[in-house]
Amino acid sequence: MITLTEKAISKVGELIAAEGEENLALRVAVRPGGCSGYSYDMYFDTESDENDLESAYGEVRVVVDPSSAQLLDGATLDYKDSIQDAGFAITNPNAERTCGCGSSFS
Repeated sequence: MITLTEKAISKVGELIAAEGEENLALRVAVRPGGCSGYSYDMYFDTESDENDLESAYGEVRVVVDPSSAQLLDGATLDYKDSIQDAGFAITNPNAERTCGCGSSFS
C-alpha cells in the first residue's frame, strides 16, 4: 500500500476540504499507458469496492484497488511546493524504469 508524507497528507486534506463533499477519499491507481508502460492516476472518489484496500491518515482516507496495490507496495506519495518542483510525486521502489516526465514507469 502507498504511504503519504506529512506534506502530502496536509495538501490532500486541504483539497478535500475545498471540495466541500463528505466521504471523499483519495484514490490512487496504476493504469496501463504512458511512455514506460504504466501511469499513476489520482482522484477523489466517494465510492469504494469491497476488495479495495484503504488506509487512513488522520482525516485523509486513501483507497487503492488490489491490482494497483501490488504495484504501489512500498511507494510514497509526497507533495512539493518549490520553485523547481511543485505538485504530487510518487516514489516507487517497484519501478524498474521511469520516463523523463516522471509520470509513468515500468
